[in-house]
Amino acid sequence: MTTDWKSLGFEYLDTNGYAIARYRDGSWSAPEFLASRSLEMHVAANCLHYGQACFEGLKVFSHADGNAFLFRPQLNAQRMAGSAERVCMVAPPQELFIETCKLAIENNREFVPPYGTGASLYVRPLLIGTQATIGLSPSEEYVFIVMVTPVGAYYKDGFSPVKALVVDDYDRAAPQGTGQAKVAGNYAAGMKPGLIAKQKGFPIALFTDAKEHKYIDEFGTSNFIGITSAREYVTPDSPAILQSITNLTLQAIAESEGYTVQSRPIALEELADFSEVGACGTAAIITPICSIQRDDQEWTFGSADQAGPVLSMLLEKLQAIQYGEIADPDDWLMPLAE
Repeated sequence: MTTDWKSLGFEYLDTNGYAIARYRDGSWSAPEFLASRSLEMHVAANCLHYGQACFEGLKVFSHADGNAFLFRPQLNAQRMAGSAERVCMVAPPQELFIETCKLAIENNREFVPPYGTGASLYVRPLLIGTQATIGLSPSEEYVFIVMVTPVGAYYKDGFSPVKALVVDDYDRAAPQGTGQAKVAGNYAAGMKPGLIAKQKGFPIALFTDAKEHKYIDEFGTSNFIGITSAREYVTPDSPAILQSITNLTLQAIAESEGYTVQSRPIALEELADFSEVGACGTAAIITPICSIQRDDQEWTFGSADQAGPVLSMLLEKLQAIQYGEIADPDDWLMPLAE
């Protein structure tokens, strides 16, 4: 197979298949690899009717010596367990989660992009309720799937500033709802406002709190981070947003560089205090935001042509760790072969 690794976008490409484990009669099976791109399930499967579905996203990075590493998979396993608990699902234990990820990667090893290409292997663990249920009740059977695909930059222009639109007419998640869980329905709820923002010329939508629409929650698929001239890294504390592993990692890097990290409610009016704003998540890592518009009001951050110095530094440090170019400070990287 010949692949132009440097030209990859963030889209699905066929691989050799996926790894799967099944939960039945109170226990999980050992994972197995299926050379397939489809899954057969009952037409009344709970996930299809009542939305018992949650997922994760993480990446594999190649180093200069040819070895490849998963980035912080333990945190993804923990987050899936939290998501599963919120919607009454049975999550795979951490050991099974990681074993299944490794099985999927090992059987698709040729799809791990080489070092120096700027690409990575995206790993998508998926947990779904598969029992046939007509009445509203949790499934008693689950399937845990790990699929992989090689990816490049999430946005076609890479690490370039984009404009964001505040969408007050739609709520992604309620404060006591499923916002902190990475469940499929949260993303379905954000599709329409995200599409409206794009139609208006804004690549990304920003959601405010569902109760008062006064505080920043998160972007459509990413956490919000703001940088101040006082060397502060500020990110929202809200019960309605997903706790991003990328955000947690960037916070640790920011602290190591002498920045004060604050996780707290952020009023929209505080946007005027930020010198740089970014959206962060596994897919894009960091997307610089050059402006945020709400009705007739607009806040701008730095240049529309290039990312600010702090976000650039954070991205450079994180990627240098992921690609093995500088020391891994806290054992964030897990080798595929122990």
